[in-house]
Amino acid sequence: MNRYSLPVFFFAVLLACGKARKPTNLYSDEVMIRIADLKDRRSTDSLLLFLTDQNPSRRREAVMAFGSIQDSMAVEHLGKLLSGDQDTLVRSAAAFALGQTPCQGSSRILLQAASKEKNTFILNEILEAYGKTATRWSLAADPSIAPVGIAWSLYRAGLRNIAGPEETKLASLLLDSDQPTEARLAAAHFFSRNAKSIEAYSNLIIQTAVQDPDVEVRMAAASALRKIKTDSASATIRKIMESADDYRVRLNALRSLADRPFGKTKDILLDALDDENANVGISASEVIRDNAEEKYWIELANRVTSIKNARIQANVYQAILEVKENAAVLEEIKNAYRQSTNPYRQAALLTALQASPASFEFLHEELLNADTSVVRTSAASALVGINKHKRFKPTWKKKFASLYKEAINTGDPAVIGIIASALGDSTLGYRPVIGDFSFLHDARSKLSLPRDNEALQPLESAIAYFEGNPGPVIKNQFNNPIDWELVKTIPSDARAVIKTNHGHIIIKLLVEEAPGSVANFIRLAREGYFDNKFFHRVVPNFVIQAGCHRGDGWG
Repeated sequence: MNRYSLPVFFFAVLLACGKARKPTNLYSDEVMIRIADLKDRRSTDSLLLFLTDQNPSRRREAVMAFGSIQDSMAVEHLGKLLSGDQDTLVRSAAAFALGQTPCQGSSRILLQAASKEKNTFILNEILEAYGKTATRWSLAADPSIAPVGIAWSLYRAGLRNIAGPEETKLASLLLDSDQPTEARLAAAHFFSRNAKSIEAYSNLIIQTAVQDPDVEVRMAAASALRKIKTDSASATIRKIMESADDYRVRLNALRSLADRPFGKTKDILLDALDDENANVGISASEVIRDNAEEKYWIELANRVTSIKNARIQANVYQAILEVKENAAVLEEIKNAYRQSTNPYRQAALLTALQASPASFEFLHEELLNADTSVVRTSAASALVGINKHKRFKPTWKKKFASLYKEAINTGDPAVIGIIASALGDSTLGYRPVIGDFSFLHDARSKLSLPRDNEALQPLESAIAYFEGNPGPVIKNQFNNPIDWELVKTIPSDARAVIKTNHGHIIIKLLVEEAPGSVANFIRLAREGYFDNKFFHRVVPNFVIQAGCHRGDGWG
């Protein structure tokens, strides 16, 4: 489990928008609470009764519950609501729920509904849902009718690898500048994912990446450039890096260089390391890390010491070690690690050492001696990385078996989970090497559900592998019922302010969509749980994660 950490802490402050008033949300209705509880417990039979409730809001919530449960037993019931309910929102919800329940019944019902539906709002939902469930995309689609729904349907079909050249041609029409923004966005994402035979549309994609008025469309089109290997596409990426004012577009364009010869992209990537936005530099360093060639290692080594950002520097160090395990560079990394007092910088440097098989003893020592969770988990992950490295020597396997045993015996749940994943990997072949695996049982006795679920999963699989048995299914029992009294007090338009040392983030608390999660968040915030927590994982243009009490994502 890779973690890329930034030392950013936050405090959560709850807000209610608008004038002071009595907080309300749909859970002032006790029947809505009943429906939500049944969804939480996945009680299909009981939920079916609410599909005929006289109150359309209740019917809609029951339908949406089936979108979560995804039980094919409910498909025909949902189909009847889609075709016959008098409430537009109920019918739209039925289309969504069918799309969330992939089976032949769902696809059949949605295809039939698409040919008859006149309401564009509902038709858009039907079309996208069809793209999620069809085994072969077979709509007779006119792009002038419901272009948004058709575009998202194509995107969903592309994700499932069932869209062919004809679907690609249709998507190209939806990328035209005259189409609605939402349709262009879906079409651009279609081309950036699993679209087939896109070479004929290279100029259109290039034009979209540079000229589309919507930044999110340009971002998606920039991602699609990785599939176009022409010189014009490479020139477009360079142009974007020089002129795009939104860093997210530059970032996606950079990632499109990953499949091109490193010698032809090196200069663009090295320049991007100094981009004014650190996320662009991080992405450039990741492409360098994964694609560097040995003949450029000295150029990279001359550059790496001047890099200030810890993640960028660590990625470039890893790139060097991947192509040239140089003793001087290795010592440079170790010295930087020893001199740093920032555990996240230390963790990044240890992660770089997974490209240096000769570093395994150093990593093992740091794993055993570390006083912070993020350093321990990074050392453990790096050891496993070495074990899977092309330069790993088979003669080291007995030594690694001993190191792994010591690591497991630390009792750290994250370390146990990471190392157990390696021991349970049949391709690494530790079953013939380790005769006595009782230490795995000892580790299991110290873990418990629900707290240590992530560690117990790989540990149980490792034990099963050594015993020659199929792995057990580890499942948390229902253990955290929703605090409905707290939910009732939360305004439907509530917000939270996350105060960080990089600025404030305002988030919406969607209590009506996720009452249990919102109630948990508010309870923990009021208890001060989130105070001074780190954002332990930041992936540019994708996700930030925070709230782990360990600071490494395993809490």
